[in-house]
Amino acid sequence: MILILCTGNSCRSHLAEGILQKALGTSIEVASAGSKPAGYVHPFAIKAMAEIGIDISAHQSKHLDLFLTREVKTVITVCGNADQVCPIFPGQLNRHHYPFDDPAHAEGSEEEQMTVFRRVRDEISMVFTAYAHGCLDPR
Repeated sequence: MILILCTGNSCRSHLAEGILQKALGTSIEVASAGSKPAGYVHPFAIKAMAEIGIDISAHQSKHLDLFLTREVKTVITVCGNADQVCPIFPGQLNRHHYPFDDPAHAEGSEEEQMTVFRRVRDEISMVFTAYAHGCLDPR
């Protein structure tokens, strides 16, 4: 399993989870969680992903503790706070940190906020698609 961590588990980690799972197909399980989960997936994150054909509407905000007894091979943090509090998981072989701006802090009109969500989604897509297609960790 690849676990993607963020603080709130409402935006970036779900964007990354959806993009990486699509790139990998069903061969590897991808999940996301947070150190202080917000309790919801941001509606603009759902909307931004739907625009590129990925449905994350059924995702749920989860605490990283849910994965402490699961075999997690790779942990990827997408924000600095999660990177600092990241525990070691059973079976963990790899750890990566790819920081991204938090689109949940975007201000302005809905369209201005969606512009930020799209930018972060596209940045995450570039990094995680490259990771999936050429930089996979040893299993």
